[in-house]
Amino acid sequence: MATICIDHGIAHGLVNLGGDVRAIGPRPDGAPWRVGIRHPRKEGAAIATVLVASEAVATSGDYERYFEIDGRRYSHILDPRTGWPVSHWPSVSVVSPLCVIAGSCATIAMLLARDAEAFLRAQGLPYVAIDAEGAVHGIAAEGAAC
Repeated sequence: MATICIDHGIAHGLVNLGGDVRAIGPRPDGAPWRVGIRHPRKEGAAIATVLVASEAVATSGDYERYFEIDGRRYSHILDPRTGWPVSHWPSVSVVSPLCVIAGSCATIAMLLARDAEAFLRAQGLPYVAIDAEGAVHGIAAEGAAC
């Protein structure tokens, strides 16, 4: 959708498809767009903000698609090595030039658990990861201790 907008001369805007966001250029005044990262445990709350001008932001997490059994949350993302849902990160958001890259890397990070941050740094991609205690990790969170 963002590519279609760009091809039709749109210079400024945001496209949000299913929570994946792509910025089309900066805001009309030249400032970057602020994209909120949803708190994985507090409905309607943001836990961090990322700034984007012509990038995409995608998040993988255990809070949109999950199920609970006996009070325990199980993510829809299954680790193919174990067959069990991932459980290390409640949320990982990645910034990249395209949503498909951001989304793929966010899901890979969820699967990598403790090795996720090393993977994302090696890719050179800004990210925000929320751990089980609610602490913010990463190199893209505005105003957060990363």
